[in-house]
Amino acid sequence: MTTATPTPPAAEAQPAATVLSATGVTMRFGGLTAVQNVDLTVNSGEIVGLIGPNGAGKTTFFNCLTGLYTPTEGTVSYKDKVLPHKSHLVTQAGVARTFQNIRLFANMTVLENVLVGRHTRTKEGLLSALLRGPGFRRAENQSEQRAMELLEFTGLAAKRDHLARNLPYGEQRKLEIARALASDPGLLLLDEPTAGMNPQETRATQDLVFAIRDQGTAVLVIEHDMRFIFNLCDRVAVLVQGRKLVEGTPDVVQSDERVVAAYLGTPYEGDTSAETAPEDGPEDTTGTTSTKDTEGGTA
Repeated sequence: MTTATPTPPAAEAQPAATVLSATGVTMRFGGLTAVQNVDLTVNSGEIVGLIGPNGAGKTTFFNCLTGLYTPTEGTVSYKDKVLPHKSHLVTQAGVARTFQNIRLFANMTVLENVLVGRHTRTKEGLLSALLRGPGFRRAENQSEQRAMELLEFTGLAAKRDHLARNLPYGEQRKLEIARALASDPGLLLLDEPTAGMNPQETRATQDLVFAIRDQGTAVLVIEHDMRFIFNLCDRVAVLVQGRKLVEGTPDVVQSDERVVAAYLGTPYEGDTSAETAPEDGPEDTTGTTSTKDTEGGTA
């Protein structure tokens, strides 16, 4: 008699690890509170959206997450380690970002722009660069190989020797993403990656973000294109006047009357924001980034 071998029980799905944890993040500029007591998490394998009407504080919140601003209150952690308040150290820890206003090195080639993003992952110092010994050449070759992989990934390999300023707008956006990915981040923050794009470019960007997630990088994205954000994200958080209004799946957020009211500027039953909301005003009156640069006049 043959005895069937019992099938082992399926392993229980392990909960996704938390990549980013922002707790009680508050940012004040003088008497203006631009972001107030915002909590947000991003888990591995997840795409999270951050939306809100103009002046909601989205980019200010991004700047707090990435070390450009030091939050007045609250903590920001990456993989359970509190992030330093220096942008280059945040990048070194594993968090990369793009900007709403494209910030490429216009007079450098496409390849050179991506190589700049590798600086946090190379160990060669000034002396090694001056002597240009075997170790330096080996590191340089490895960096160029990785940069070319990213250009292939983003569809820009054929333009490696073109100046960044000569690329079409949509490809400049892709190049900025490739440069951010060059630091091998575990979390990528995208600030309005489809701003100014036509529908075809927007679809290509959506596919690229999915591919980034599939390669193991979690993504947090600010966007005003609601169709893009709701098709893309696993969860969406809504900021209004510096506070997190609601967070949930795209279906939950789309059907929330508070979100509709916030975008239309109309009150809803039980609305108390008029009593507690901070006064309208520029997001940054003391920092080096102007209000226009911070929110691009649209966030």
